[in-house]
Amino acid sequence: MSDVLEAPLSPDQLVAQLNRDCFCIGVDDEALWREIAADPEDRASLRQGREHLFAAGPVFLTRADLDAMTATLQAIEAAAALPGYRAAALERAPTVAQVDHGPRGAFMGYDFHLGPEGPRLIEVNTNAGGAFLNALLGRAQLACCPQVQDLIDNAQLDGFEVAVWEMILAEWRAQGRDGAPGLIAIVDDAPSDQYLYPEFRLAQRLFEARGARAVIADPAELVWADGRLTHRGATVDLVYNRLVDFAFEAPALAPLRQAYEQGAVVVTPNPRNHALLADKRNLIALSDPDQLRAWGLGSDHLAALAYVPRTVAVTATNAEALWADRKRLFFKPAGGYGGKAVYRGDKLTRGVWDAILAGGYIAQALAVPTERQVCLGAETAPRKMDVRLYAYAGRPLLAAARLYQGQTTNFRTPGGGFAPVIVL
Repeated sequence: MSDVLEAPLSPDQLVAQLNRDCFCIGVDDEALWREIAADPEDRASLRQGREHLFAAGPVFLTRADLDAMTATLQAIEAAAALPGYRAAALERAPTVAQVDHGPRGAFMGYDFHLGPEGPRLIEVNTNAGGAFLNALLGRAQLACCPQVQDLIDNAQLDGFEVAVWEMILAEWRAQGRDGAPGLIAIVDDAPSDQYLYPEFRLAQRLFEARGARAVIADPAELVWADGRLTHRGATVDLVYNRLVDFAFEAPALAPLRQAYEQGAVVVTPNPRNHALLADKRNLIALSDPDQLRAWGLGSDHLAALAYVPRTVAVTATNAEALWADRKRLFFKPAGGYGGKAVYRGDKLTRGVWDAILAGGYIAQALAVPTERQVCLGAETAPRKMDVRLYAYAGRPLLAAARLYQGQTTNFRTPGGGFAPVIVL
């Protein structure tokens, strides 16, 4: 591999060649899982069913692509601060999203596909999972030669825990609180059954290392009474929200919703963050430069949003045209998550199309993902890839990739899963 690194290639050529031919960097899988869980029985339990959580190798990325992605996420957050944008987003948002207590949303996730014309934003997520796991994964890389080892820059990884805690404190103070939260609840439905449960444990460990108490809780364990949200009798100060019921509509979420609406607990990310940034209908405006210009977005941010594929709502009016052009489109539910109920247009059946027409879908110009070759025993195989920037308040916290087969990202692919990103 040293001859590749020394060859007179452009950054784009070098990254393409490394993503195709470099298998010099692997992951110390055993050390990684020992870090997640020290107890052997606990570790074995956590690993069961998560064989494809971590990919077989890293993904290489040019500095220019990373800079373009960073500019895009900053432009999105700038657009979301405009009065016209906010009015349009909140007009269709649920009642619970109308309240503004100040928090901006921890662990925003901006997902991109790479291509010859630069990175293309696929979607924005408010409950983006994997940051804690990817920070650990990035430190577990093993290179077989000094030239490749020198490519691994751990500066962002080394500052990850500090940046996360500063983010939590910023959310806490944004709601007018002093000091630091005493009890943090990491909340998701049946958390121990969630595929990313191991990272809940890592988050709990990080928060406790900073002096807070931290619990991993199902929302049914929360109680709202006498102006307090409690977990087993103790007052919850801050909720790190991993729920995918973005408007807190389920009956079991009533205590959390009441506490949030009353401002009795800091919730991050929260329904307002989702409405302003992660509702996929926002992509319609974010890919419409004329509308953004009318709302007052500056020229630099407008240029950065050229990386957002053109997106439109699916309606009865444009249905015929969208069906005719379906092979160049990707269809997603406005409130979707985790690649559920999304469809490449060239895979659509008439039955699925009828369901899409029933309402709530957007059509996005197809951004075909690039590939990373992975080593599977004695053979290699291609895997699609996307890159996620975890960010807070317009500042990237960490870059990570996901390798997969199929229409959308998943954790069922041999050689696939989360992959560290090496920027050249």
